[in-house]
Amino acid sequence: MMQRDINGAERRFSKGEDEEEDEDEGTGAGREAWERTYADERSWESLQEDESGLLRPIDNKALYHAQYRRRLRTATSARIQKGLIRYLYIVIDLSRAASEMDYKPSRMAVVAKQVEAFIREFFDQNPLSQIGLVTLKDGVANCLTDLGGSPESHIKALMGKLVCSGDPSIQNGLDLVHDLLNQIPSYGHREVLFLYSALSTSDPGDIMETIQKCKLSKIRCSVIGLSAELFVCKYLCQETGGSYSVALNEPHLKELVLEHAPPPPAIAEFAIANLIKMGFPQRAAEGIISICSCHKEAKFGGGYTCPRCKARVCELPTECRICGLTLVSSPHLARSYHHLFPITPFDDVSLSYINNQPKDCFGCQQSLLNPGNIPGPRAACPKCKQQFCLDCDIYIHESLHNCPGCESLRHSKSAINMEE
Repeated sequence: MMQRDINGAERRFSKGEDEEEDEDEGTGAGREAWERTYADERSWESLQEDESGLLRPIDNKALYHAQYRRRLRTATSARIQKGLIRYLYIVIDLSRAASEMDYKPSRMAVVAKQVEAFIREFFDQNPLSQIGLVTLKDGVANCLTDLGGSPESHIKALMGKLVCSGDPSIQNGLDLVHDLLNQIPSYGHREVLFLYSALSTSDPGDIMETIQKCKLSKIRCSVIGLSAELFVCKYLCQETGGSYSVALNEPHLKELVLEHAPPPPAIAEFAIANLIKMGFPQRAAEGIISICSCHKEAKFGGGYTCPRCKARVCELPTECRICGLTLVSSPHLARSYHHLFPITPFDDVSLSYINNQPKDCFGCQQSLLNPGNIPGPRAACPKCKQQFCLDCDIYIHESLHNCPGCESLRHSKSAINMEE
């Protein structure tokens, strides 16, 4: 009798476990974060009811556009002086925690992918700035690449060192970047971006003293976590004026990383106007062999010649290794100009006032009508009153940095003046 009771209890226990497992499989609670993104979990939440009572997919494109517009209005609500010459070190956590597989295929692989995209976007928006890479593993901070303006060299160096081991040390990373950024001129804006995967830090001393040292050196430190919020990271960002956030999934991580590409507001001590000496080198003659000052080797043709000391460099922008002159080209200055005078955010056009409005986008000339000649969402420039589709709105503000409608009016006025 007791044996049967025991067996019965065991059978009931095992049945309960099976029910819990089935429940986990049904709800997706037992899956990893990356698995749930491919399992079509709670697919009914991606539907909404339209005016006629029918179900249709949620317009994620319009939602993304609305979120983008809110960020744009927040960024351009007030004229803020920004640091256009930035010196940024990206500190990447390559400890054991980076080998976790809650991101597919691992945190390390996802972070490396996002860092590659960030480096290219950073130099596209900040042509006068420089980036360096630092890795944290085995309790030591290693400088992977020095400050430089070549995205390919940084990406190549990072992809060759993707090995996880040991524990990270935030203090050692801060000490290293502090020593490296202290050599930066006063007009340069010193920044550090941590991509942190671990839930702890293995420090040899008092990290609070190191944080205060970075604060006195005007180094802005920001952290993006991949696991959970940590007090030491939050305190570091609060003291140095940076931002702290924790990624929920891979798309959220990409969004958080790319938010650091545009130049941040300038620190008060750096907001003073400074005159910076710059040189505009000429393209070296083809067919001439000369020694490159940046690689210390002879190269055939190409490159640029410093106007002060006549040394040869391979890429722009950079600093001459011989005389220290900042070498840039005129397009680099032009691409930095739009951060100082951004385009005014476009206004949303109410669908109730679109009867006599244009039916095509002024930018891409595509129809602004949905199937059935139903007016679709659009935005209008407050100056020229031309209307654009959502894709053109984002492209104009993120990449083009000029309103086609305003430019066409400017050219037409100049043409009329010439005729007169």
